[in-house]
Amino acid sequence: MSGMQIAPYQEFAREKLGFEYDNIDYLVTALTHRSYVNEHRKSVSEHNERLEFLGDAVLELAVTDYLYKNFTESEGILTSWRAALVNTESIGVAGDLLGYEPLIRMSRGEKKGSARARQQILANAFEALIGSIYLEKGYDAAADFVGKHILSKLEGIVASGSWRDPKSHLQEVSQRIDGETPVYKVLEEEGPDHDKIFTLGVFVGQKKMGIGEGPSKQVAQQKAARAALEAYQAIDSSQKKV
Repeated sequence: MSGMQIAPYQEFAREKLGFEYDNIDYLVTALTHRSYVNEHRKSVSEHNERLEFLGDAVLELAVTDYLYKNFTESEGILTSWRAALVNTESIGVAGDLLGYEPLIRMSRGEKKGSARARQQILANAFEALIGSIYLEKGYDAAADFVGKHILSKLEGIVASGSWRDPKSHLQEVSQRIDGETPVYKVLEEEGPDHDKIFTLGVFVGQKKMGIGEGPSKQVAQQKAARAALEAYQAIDSSQKKV
């Protein structure tokens, strides 16, 4: 890449990461999707999947190390907290906030992909970015990055209870408040078989308490359950104000 092409990557590193790369190829590779290599085989040979593999391990270690050193909860609870912190949605949102999407090199087809595909690309690039920081600056710098962009969410996750399995939590809440077990129903299916989107509703008795959408019925159920829990929280808050 020419100096002009590299400049936006160094600018991103300075503004968002607080340093410049001695080896800018680490960052460029972290933001190179496999599809781009397929379209530019003569000029580009490496995509971000190996860095993603490395960054995933660094991310999990940094989060695990922090939780172990700062909390005394059981293994099961700490595992659930970690899962909530490092899931695709969480790290995809972190990547979106960092604003590196315009720098991601991908094929023309991928640029026109679905919102789900976009979130996955952002999440994968986030892990690859961690891998690039680890190679450039070492573990401590990578762990600091994880602390700033991922571990900072822990307080909100714990306070909201979003780390708990939402379906199990909803069943506890609905049975306690309404004496009913939630029932999930498919409301809509869209798209071809390889990229189908399901919309499900969760009903407690005759009340539709939440709606969720996702690439599988299981994901849609989880989102519907979260929406229902938020609805119960809103009802509880309004009753307390009366």
